[in-house]
Amino acid sequence: MQGAWRTLPLEGRFEVVYEDARGAWTTRTLDARELKLGPGRTLLGGTDRAHGLYRGLRADRIRRLIEPASGTRIETGILDWLLARAEAQRKARSVRVPRRAA
Repeated sequence: MQGAWRTLPLEGRFEVVYEDARGAWTTRTLDARELKLGPGRTLLGGTDRAHGLYRGLRADRIRRLIEPASGTRIETGILDWLLARAEAQRKARSVRVPRRAA
């Protein structure tokens, strides 16, 4: 289906250096919930801890991503890292949840 968005669950707390539409850089702490893949863009969605509001941050505007829990710091390949992280979490969930017998 053309124009459809696909949502991948993603959990984690990230410190993000983000460049907004005006070119201003800000640092935000996000409790991630999902990656939203759509036509021409991907959003990292979650709760902005400073404001308590849901935010969808364009992945192509994330300049640095830090995961405090692991000390991981990413400055290039951020989208690839987020996609790999979402896939690893999906696999971990599928191992924990046994499938029902038909």
